[in-house]
Amino acid sequence: MTEPYASDQQSSQAPPPPPAAQRPVAPATPAPANGTPSSAEMARAGEVLSIVSDAYSAKMVGQERLRTSLLVSLIAGGHILLESVPGLAKTTAASTLADTVKAQFKRIQCTPDLLPSDITGNQIYDAATGSFRTVLGPVHANFVLLDEINRSSAKTQSAMLEAMQEHQTTIGGEVHHLPKPFLVIATQNPIEQEGTYELPEAQMDRFLLKEIVEYPSPAEEFEILGRIDSGVLDPDRHVTSAITLDDVRLLQDVASRIYVDPAIRNYIVSIAYVTRNPAPYIGEDRARFIKYGASPRASIAFLQASRALALLKGRAHVLPEDIRELRHLVLRHRVLLTFEADAEGVRSEEIIDQIFASVPTP
Repeated sequence: MTEPYASDQQSSQAPPPPPAAQRPVAPATPAPANGTPSSAEMARAGEVLSIVSDAYSAKMVGQERLRTSLLVSLIAGGHILLESVPGLAKTTAASTLADTVKAQFKRIQCTPDLLPSDITGNQIYDAATGSFRTVLGPVHANFVLLDEINRSSAKTQSAMLEAMQEHQTTIGGEVHHLPKPFLVIATQNPIEQEGTYELPEAQMDRFLLKEIVEYPSPAEEFEILGRIDSGVLDPDRHVTSAITLDDVRLLQDVASRIYVDPAIRNYIVSIAYVTRNPAPYIGEDRARFIKYGASPRASIAFLQASRALALLKGRAHVLPEDIRELRHLVLRHRVLLTFEADAEGVRSEEIIDQIFASVPTP
């Protein structure tokens, strides 16, 4: 296929839209009446989300962006990677979400000597019966917090691939399905590199979103001190209102039927295309910083996460603004930059913003 921007006349102008955006968009046909969420389903979903938000705010101060990211991951049925310095309440946020849902919550502290069987489980010989019995590992829970995942070895990290992608583990040749819903919340510390193992690209791609947790503002930190004195943050204090796993399944079902117009799907595909062919759209000078573009998992992540975000905002349809709001969460760990970019202090968020600026918004 001949590139549409090859002519000398166009070289001095802004490049045309990516090939995906040039294709005629199929006319939007109304979904079946039983396909899109009903007003009653949307109202019930809003009630459930209100309970979760209130319970989160009762323990967490600020961190609204983190709350949104966690809820989007839960509703979309994906996993989330949190990156921040220690002490920014990543564990508290994860445990609060699990407590609100009244679900099984397991925390795994990753260390260099952690074995795959310490996560997935193992077979143990039972002398009383003279046979082996299977003991399931902590990954068999609804909410699994992998604290400092980059401190575990590559072999141990790979043990999570099957669980995260297939929602199952294999122990002694026997397949064990994980409970539903299943959410992995992994954390990593960007400032301590001694004794750490960088996450491979294949595992990074398994995370639906990557959130960077920021420091609280002075006012929020002042409020944290007050809540410490009042006992609100005591580990033994649980939330007073909660939802059930059936409520979570309801949210996931409603979100899966949120309407996504073909123009929005075309927008998503165009963005993914530009990450892989950036030079004509953001210029050679910036394109040289991109080592690899986003995989098709990025397009899938945009589709699933945008539906969840639309539900959080009380809408039964996705808007282009939802895609733009998710751009850093979905792409910052999928658009891989070169060492040259790191040396020059170029952040992935800057490149992502330029990519979005080059793609026409529907």
